[in-house]
Amino acid sequence: MRYKCVVLLLLCLAASWQVFAQEIIVEGKITNTEGFPIEGATILLLKSGKGTVSKSDGSFSLKVTQKQTEHVKISSVGYETVENALDWEKPTKIQVSLKPSVKNLDEVVVTGQSHGQTLRNSVYQVRVIDRARIEQRAATNVMGVLNNEIGFRFSNDMALGTTDIQLMGMSGRNVKILLDGVPMLDRGDTRESLNQIDINSIERIEIVEGPMSVNYGTDALAGVINIITKKGNTNHWSLSAKVQEETVANEYGFSKNVGDVWNGVHLQSITGTWQHKALSFSAGLTNQSFGGWQGSSTGRNKEWLPKTQMLANAKLGYRLKNAEFYYRLDGLDEDIVNLGTVNINTNQARDQRFLTSRLMHQFQGNWHANEKLTVNFLAAYTDYQRKTQTSILDLNTGKRTLSLGAGEQDISKFNNAMMRATAYYRWSKLLNLQAGFEINADRASGARIEGSPSINDYALFVAPEINLDSVVLIRPGFRIIKNSVYAAPPLIPALNVKIKLSQHWDWRMAYAQGFRAPALRELYFNFFDASHSIKGNPNLKAENSDSFNASLTRIGNIGKFQHKSTLTGFYNDFRNLISYGTDPTNPSVSQTINIDRFKTTGFTIEQTLATQKLRASLGLSYIGRYNQLLSNESLANTAMESFLWSPEVNTNVSYTLGSGTTLGLFYKFTGKQPAYQATTDAQGNATAKLTEIGSFHWADFTITQKLKHGFQLNAGVKNLANVTRLNNTGTTSGSAHSTSGPVPMSYGRSYFAGITYQIHQ
Repeated sequence: MRYKCVVLLLLCLAASWQVFAQEIIVEGKITNTEGFPIEGATILLLKSGKGTVSKSDGSFSLKVTQKQTEHVKISSVGYETVENALDWEKPTKIQVSLKPSVKNLDEVVVTGQSHGQTLRNSVYQVRVIDRARIEQRAATNVMGVLNNEIGFRFSNDMALGTTDIQLMGMSGRNVKILLDGVPMLDRGDTRESLNQIDINSIERIEIVEGPMSVNYGTDALAGVINIITKKGNTNHWSLSAKVQEETVANEYGFSKNVGDVWNGVHLQSITGTWQHKALSFSAGLTNQSFGGWQGSSTGRNKEWLPKTQMLANAKLGYRLKNAEFYYRLDGLDEDIVNLGTVNINTNQARDQRFLTSRLMHQFQGNWHANEKLTVNFLAAYTDYQRKTQTSILDLNTGKRTLSLGAGEQDISKFNNAMMRATAYYRWSKLLNLQAGFEINADRASGARIEGSPSINDYALFVAPEINLDSVVLIRPGFRIIKNSVYAAPPLIPALNVKIKLSQHWDWRMAYAQGFRAPALRELYFNFFDASHSIKGNPNLKAENSDSFNASLTRIGNIGKFQHKSTLTGFYNDFRNLISYGTDPTNPSVSQTINIDRFKTTGFTIEQTLATQKLRASLGLSYIGRYNQLLSNESLANTAMESFLWSPEVNTNVSYTLGSGTTLGLFYKFTGKQPAYQATTDAQGNATAKLTEIGSFHWADFTITQKLKHGFQLNAGVKNLANVTRLNNTGTTSGSAHSTSGPVPMSYGRSYFAGITYQIHQ
């Protein structure tokens, strides 16, 4: 009888438990603060241990047994974790909006990697400029984002409307510019393509300091700037529009000036993305006009030339279970206007237009064959044309006729076709292997190009990774090159090592040999007009270099701050560096020449602190460039410094107020840039004169305000110090390409305001 009572009691308890602990469905949707769904967010019930992940539309569903108390934890990479108690008396439908986490100082990077890796795990020293930083700078081109980065310097050619770049003391073609991993094609040794990329399409910029000649071949001696474009979000559509207005010093207006361009800077942009299941599509269109700047010029002339740009891009992608493919098209139309001086005798003016068009096609994909093998591939073709159009305007009649002067009507055409494939094989925990091939074909033609030259470059590269107990990562590598014009070194080696010293400290060391064949412009381009006399040199030798760098990095926390500190040192030794010199047969003409020896060395220090609301950084660099005159026999006994040094200091501060307002201050001091110039004394003896380009301060202040319904306002001041020209104690050497007098840097202080509107599914 007692046994039956016990059984009956247990059955009653079980029945009551079933009533109390009935199974229910917990469901909901996870989005970010902008309303976009978050795929792959983790939803975990802490007591029961049950969990799931959100789907592509952010939704989730989880069957659980109801208890008196339960806590749910929701987390996703890049977002703050949310933890709440479940209230069973309320509907169990959860709607959670995750806030972005503190900007991670250990972001994921892809440039030069066998696969996406965090900064800490990367064997390379990489800097990342994210989308939030780009938007806050309110820049209208890439140069406006990089101009206050430590180690970067820019110079301007106002006559041609081009900009050159220096990175760690090296300039021109020693810096590789990539768009989603595809090299940007420039007609000359300056990197004008940096200002010919739609800033509104950029997701982030990755900068790899030091030689990357094994991975990316020629032009990668100083480092790589990889501009990575936006990717569509899953299963939704979005549309954003942006308008930004900016003064040019005190010049601004909506009435067209004599160059048929509005005064000031005017930017309009629209972008859209759509994705459904495996198919995705995105497109963008940006129109930008720059009215030029009068400066010290008078009459029709402008010191900074007016420019208009139309930039367009479109991308179509398809994703399979183990593979992904996409095709992207980028287009550019650019028009730079140079208004000539009026001849008081004829009342006529000679005007020039520099017309640039660029079409860049790229097809990329990746295939995950299995858990061990991944293959990435790309094929790209760039068609680039630069036209010079000169006309004579009769101001009496308003009639315009084409000029027939030498070099005043010209079109130069450059194109590049490339193919690249890499395979990454995870051999074991100890050894991984990356190997691939790359083919480049360059062509050029035009009135200023001698003949129709071409250069083909074929390369194989191998880079194994040896991982010793996750403490030491060794990445040796080599590249085998076959160049159709130059005898490349049979083997280009590189060695990268990363040592995890402790939980917070990492040490990186790198050596690489470099090889760069002369570009088609340097070989065959002849440019003669009223202000330029430049000859190519088909007898140029290829450049070779040895480069060393090392860095010490700490990532950790200091109180409530996330902290990153990096100390980097470098040394680069070049042979046969290509530069400009005087044509020995005609001192008034510049010609590309080889310099026997050139070196750069120096160090940088960067400190970054970040919290949810504050991000601040401080940087210092001290860079030395080799004095080229030391190789001049007639000056061998002159007392000269072997390295000429220049300092830089920068700081970037961003702070977000509780009202959705973000304040930003971006400052950089660039020290004097000294150089020696060969001169002749009164007795006719060769001597050297120390010259310098003056130092300057650059600062921008921005305000960003998020509003309801998808609106965002931004405003601020650029170039607070009102920099226009830099003092230059150098004098002309008689060469048509030499520079003397003040160096143009900017058009002075400017003010801007803009509004962005975004809607989405």
